[in-house]
Amino acid sequence: MNNDSSSRIVLRLKEWISSAAPGSKLPSTRKLVADYQASPVTVQKALRTLTAQGLIESRPGVGTFVRAFRTARPADYAWQTAALGALQAPRLTNTAAMRSASNDVIAFHSGYPARDLLPERLVRAALTRAARAEASLSRPPVAGLPELQSWFARELSTSTPVGVTPPQPSDVVVLPGSQSGLSSIFRGLVGHGQPLLVESPSYWGALLAASQAGVRVVPVPSGPEGPDPEQLARAFEETGARMFYAQPNFANPTGAQWSVQRGEEVLDVVKAHGAFLVEDDWAHDFGIAAESIPVAAKDDSGHVLYIRSLTKSVSPSIRVAAVIARGPARERILTAQAAESMYVSGLLQSAALDVVTQPGWHTHLRGVSSQLQSRRDLLVSSLREHVPQAHLTHLPKGGLNVWLRLPDGTDVDRLTRDCEAAGVLIAAGAEWFPAEPEGPYMRLNYAGPNPGAFPEGVRIIGELLGRQGR
Repeated sequence: MNNDSSSRIVLRLKEWISSAAPGSKLPSTRKLVADYQASPVTVQKALRTLTAQGLIESRPGVGTFVRAFRTARPADYAWQTAALGALQAPRLTNTAAMRSASNDVIAFHSGYPARDLLPERLVRAALTRAARAEASLSRPPVAGLPELQSWFARELSTSTPVGVTPPQPSDVVVLPGSQSGLSSIFRGLVGHGQPLLVESPSYWGALLAASQAGVRVVPVPSGPEGPDPEQLARAFEETGARMFYAQPNFANPTGAQWSVQRGEEVLDVVKAHGAFLVEDDWAHDFGIAAESIPVAAKDDSGHVLYIRSLTKSVSPSIRVAAVIARGPARERILTAQAAESMYVSGLLQSAALDVVTQPGWHTHLRGVSSQLQSRRDLLVSSLREHVPQAHLTHLPKGGLNVWLRLPDGTDVDRLTRDCEAAGVLIAAGAEWFPAEPEGPYMRLNYAGPNPGAFPEGVRIIGELLGRQGR
């Protein structure tokens, strides 16, 4: 009976509200009880229903009122079209490497290692100590904490041969991640409209940074042994470029590593053309069957701009990296970096330094190397069993990825969509090419979560790829 009475009151009040002006005050509860011959409980229930529907609002101590409505209209941003002008650089798309994934999918797409490959205990302890220290409340120097600058310089010095002057702490600029450093280098040292030589394929983030800086990217083919020095020299001569971006160790996406001789040959070409080599040592901590051997260790004349990141190996939440640069180039990078971010959080710098100077850091890295090897081998054996038609271009000796050449005619976009529908995320290879892809490729990350699901994920890839060939 109460339900029927409550509904009747709601309908009657809706009729009254429809003709009342916004802000009109409803009769008191006592009057409504009298008007509708209902109990106070029934009246209150009707009012709660109208409130939930957004028709009325209660003001404690004042009364209940008809809610005022604002007419919804679409926002007009047309003026921005004229203000912004033509698009100068491509929009940031949802690149495969940055996509989040739910726990119920098999994730081969990510550019980051899974949580169980991170030094979680060291990171948590370091953040706790940093929060209690002076770094949590003070502004650090623009170039970085002196102790962290010293650590980056000292690490590269351990690879510096006799006869080459090792880097000094004053050569180091601490960065809020290597991506920021690439942006500063391209803006500060290349300049809008000028050519930049880039390995092809190459890291998509570097291509994005170059595009946003407005530089003209010139691809240089690069295989498992790195770029051909003669082709690199020809590219310098034909374009007049003064910078070459490369990943000599465990390149993303291919996993390629230059030999010591190839590194020396490339450095000779760079020096002969009075140019810079931007060496992105992103996977320094992810060696499996080899160690990262920086080309920068053999240069003391300022030709190599060496970028070393801790973000992937320490924690994605601790975005700390550094560039080691000598001469006037360092000052330009520092100026560009200061204009972009002023300085890097002292709290994050302090935590990063704490982690990499703990005795457990190198123990952790040895464990990561062993885990990466078992994951890589499991993925590769699964590919050979379930996707024999794909060609593994190179067995990586480090890094996080394998790079697969798919059969000619493969519709990689369709394969990516079909895999996602089946609960498997992969990364199509096109976004790693500065120009048109030389063929159909995909990149698979073996550092993702749940390696036990790798065989099943690869089986699904092979099945869906096989359907395209029928």
